[in-house]
Amino acid sequence: MTMVTHQRRLYWLMQNSVFLVLLISLAGLLGYLARETRIQWDISQNGRNSLSQASVEVLKKINGPLGVTVYATAQDAQSGDIRKIIREFLSRYQRIKPDLVVTFIDPATQPKLTQDAGVQENGEMVVTFNGKSERLITVNEQALTNLLMRLARSREKPVIMLGGHGERKLDGFASHDLGEFGKQLMTKGLKTGTLNLSTAPDVPANAGVLVIASPQVDLQEGEVDKLLAYIGRGGNLLWLIDEGPLHGLQPLAEKLDLTLTPGVVVDPQAQQLKLPITVALGANYGQHPVTRNFDYITMFPFARQIIVNENDNWHSVSLVEAADHGWVETGKLDSGIAFDKLYDVSGPVSIAAALNRIVHDREQRIAIIGSGNFLANTYLGNGNNLDFGINLVNWLTGDENLITIQPRATLDSNLVLNESTLFMIAGGFLIVLPLVFLASGLITWWRRGRR
Repeated sequence: MTMVTHQRRLYWLMQNSVFLVLLISLAGLLGYLARETRIQWDISQNGRNSLSQASVEVLKKINGPLGVTVYATAQDAQSGDIRKIIREFLSRYQRIKPDLVVTFIDPATQPKLTQDAGVQENGEMVVTFNGKSERLITVNEQALTNLLMRLARSREKPVIMLGGHGERKLDGFASHDLGEFGKQLMTKGLKTGTLNLSTAPDVPANAGVLVIASPQVDLQEGEVDKLLAYIGRGGNLLWLIDEGPLHGLQPLAEKLDLTLTPGVVVDPQAQQLKLPITVALGANYGQHPVTRNFDYITMFPFARQIIVNENDNWHSVSLVEAADHGWVETGKLDSGIAFDKLYDVSGPVSIAAALNRIVHDREQRIAIIGSGNFLANTYLGNGNNLDFGINLVNWLTGDENLITIQPRATLDSNLVLNESTLFMIAGGFLIVLPLVFLASGLITWWRRGRR
């Protein structure tokens, strides 16, 4: 009996010894992993402490090293440890792009370098890529991502706006103008300008895309000839067409093989969102680089139907279909709006199309949108109209690799823990919990030894 008891105690002793060794090894492994590996979970309301998918996509499409030189002192009177703030901000980008190299220069100890760089503010950053550089003062994801998009553009591709006929202005402040959209284009590294074909000899050869936005008076025959010659040479075009007359641009519609149905698209689903019934909601998108991974609502006020007739000259895609339960209203909008099967066209209705073809060994790209209002100052903030418009211009200028969604806005605040709280959390996981497991094992071994 004594021999059996001794063997049993020896067995339990060996078993608990193995358990103790494994427990200590586990605690040591956890400590090693905690020291060598950094894993973060972003539990903020909208993931503001991690990069948006838009920023991640931009970083992945930038081939080559990025350099960021930060001119900041160790302490700032207003912001405190500004170097730490910037370092943590840039670390989110470095986790996605390891070849993003950050260099800190202290203006207080290296004033000559700071002066030579033309730095004016504490915390100013100079971002360099592929021989180009830009400055950044704001520690903000949207600002830095827009800066990276500007640096990533291979060459200047001006967006030229046709003017002289009462068109919407890309730098205008009126509600029907496109001034806010023009500002967004410039933040993405695109230059803008205006072209009056009554005085200009032709559309500039370096134009990235020509924009025609709802002329209010007829173009002269000579101006239309210049437009047709530009299209014949392979020029890219964004044509925003509102309901009503084309003001001399019918030859352009014929060259593109378009049928433009008269009337305004009526979408009863808009009323469910407390919007006018004359706002066509875009939710069904064709397969195209502009709409790839684009799963957002767009809004097209007073839209008209765009039909691209089948032909051998152009490859066409319907970009947006709207009004599944609506129609094209051909009657007056100030009277009772109701579907008339004799005159109206039932939905769904295509309100945007993209065309492309090969001209002189290069691809020509054209987009026709049946609503100039969707990019107007009044409506640009509705739905994801801005994102759709930026995607359109990026595709038209040949920068479809930069097609993306705008980085999200900040909705909530950071959770900041002081040193004592962090010490308590770390001590709890790395010391207290292992000791609890060790104590429970020893108690179990002691109880079994008394049997």
